[in-house]
Amino acid sequence: MMSELKLFVEPRTLKGFQDLLPEDLIPRKAVVAVIESIFQKYGFSPLETPALEHLDVLLGAGGEETNKELFRLESPEGEPIALRFDLTVPFARLLAQYPDKLKAPFRRYAMGSVWRADKPGPGRFRQFTQFDVDAAGSESVAVDAEIIAVMCEVMDALGVSDYAVVINNRKVIDALLLSCGIGELPRQKHVLRVIDKLNKVGMANVRLELGLGRIDDSGDPIPGMGLDDATIDKVVTFVGLKGGTRAEVVARLTEALPSTEETIAAVAEMQTLADALAALGVSEAHAVFDPSLARGLDYYTGPVFETVIRSAPEFGSVMGGGRYDGLVSRFMDRAIPSTGMSVGLDRLLAALAHLGAVSTAKTSVQALVVSLGGVPDAESLRIASELRAAGIRAEAYFGAKRSMKVQLSHADHYEIPVAIIVGGDELAAGVVSVKDLLAGKRERADIGDREAYRQAGKAGQVTVPRAEMVETVKGLLQG
Repeated sequence: MMSELKLFVEPRTLKGFQDLLPEDLIPRKAVVAVIESIFQKYGFSPLETPALEHLDVLLGAGGEETNKELFRLESPEGEPIALRFDLTVPFARLLAQYPDKLKAPFRRYAMGSVWRADKPGPGRFRQFTQFDVDAAGSESVAVDAEIIAVMCEVMDALGVSDYAVVINNRKVIDALLLSCGIGELPRQKHVLRVIDKLNKVGMANVRLELGLGRIDDSGDPIPGMGLDDATIDKVVTFVGLKGGTRAEVVARLTEALPSTEETIAAVAEMQTLADALAALGVSEAHAVFDPSLARGLDYYTGPVFETVIRSAPEFGSVMGGGRYDGLVSRFMDRAIPSTGMSVGLDRLLAALAHLGAVSTAKTSVQALVVSLGGVPDAESLRIASELRAAGIRAEAYFGAKRSMKVQLSHADHYEIPVAIIVGGDELAAGVVSVKDLLAGKRERADIGDREAYRQAGKAGQVTVPRAEMVETVKGLLQG
C-alpha cells in the first residue's frame, strides 16, 4: 500500500515584512535599552495603544499619501478599522480621550509596530517599529529644542558621530509660499511634497516638477506645478540657503524672505529655537538649520526635524518629527500644542549594522554547562543554577547527543564564550573544567599545523575546585 503523500506549506515571509532572529533581537534590545534610558532621563513616561484603530481616527491625519498606505481591515462587528501607520495619531486620540488622566503638560514615550503599505527598500519595511517621545501642552519651542537634544544624545550614546539632526520650520516654508502667492492649501502641500524629494531626485528635477514637469527614470511623466521661472528661482534659492551656524542660517532667511508679518514671526521662532539649543549645549555640527527640509506628513505646524547618518545616506532618515499643534483638535473642540519625534528602529538598526556599530551576538547565553560520562541531568541543573544565582546567563546542554564535540559545536555555533565541562571524574573530585572558548578559537584561527591546532584547542581551559567555578567564569567574562 502506497504511503500517503504529505504536502507541506512553503515557509515564507510576506514582502516588506521580516522575521527577527536572536541575532536581530539581541542588538535591538540593547539599542532600545539605551534609548529608553535617555527618554526617561528627560522626564518621559511610558504609554501603549492598540495596533488597530477605527479607520476615521487614522484617515486624513497623515495626508493623501498616507491614506493610500493604510492596511484597511474590518472588525468582527463590521466596523471599518486599520493598522496604525504611526504612534503620534493614537497619542493625539489619547489626549482627547483621557484629559483628566493625561493632564497637560504631559510627556510620554511609546514603542510598537506600525504598518505602511509602501515600497520596501534598504532598512524600509511595511511593518516596522517606532520608538516615540512626545510632549503635549506647551507652545514653547524650548520643548522642541529638548526633543532635538534627545535625538542628539541618542546618536551619541549609540557611538555614532557622523550624524546630523536637520531642522526647519513649517512656518518659514509657509511664509515663503505666501510671499510667492501660493496660498491655497492643496498647492502648498504639493510644493512641500516636491521639496521633500530633493535628496532623492536632485535640484534639477525639483525645478522641473515645480515648472512644466519631467519624465522619471521609468519613463512615466510627472506633471509639473506650472510655476513661473521667477517663483521657481525664489523657492530654489530658499531651499538652498546654508550657513556655518544656526544663527547664520537665520540671518540669511531674514535677508531672503520679504518682511511680512508671517515671515517676521517665523524667523523669530527659529532664532528662539537656536537660542534654546545653545542653552542645552547642542552642537552646531550635529543640529543644523536647513530650509530644504519639508517632512511629508501634513500635520506639522512648526519646527520639523530629522536625523540622518552622513556615511549611510541610503538608509534615509533614522529619526524624525516636529511640532503638531493642531492634531489633537481632530478629536476635540480645542487644540493641545504638542511636539515629538520618532525613532525608526528598524532603519536605525539596519544603518548601525551597515556601519558595524552594533553587536552580532547570536545568543544571550554566557556559559554552557557541558556534561559527560553519565553525569546526571540534575547535576547539570545544579551547576547552571549556581551560575545564574551569581548573575551569569547560563544554559545546560540537554540535546539528544552528548559527546564533547557535539556540545562544544553547539557553543561554537551560538558563539557562547565559556563552557563549564564536568564528567564523572570531575564530579567525584569536586572540580570542573572551565574553558574560554573564544581564546581557543582565536589561537586556532591562523594555525596550519594539525598537532599545533589540536593543542590550541586546549587553550584557555583550567580545572578548578567547584567552589571557585563562579569566580573563574566571571574572570573570563570580564577579561
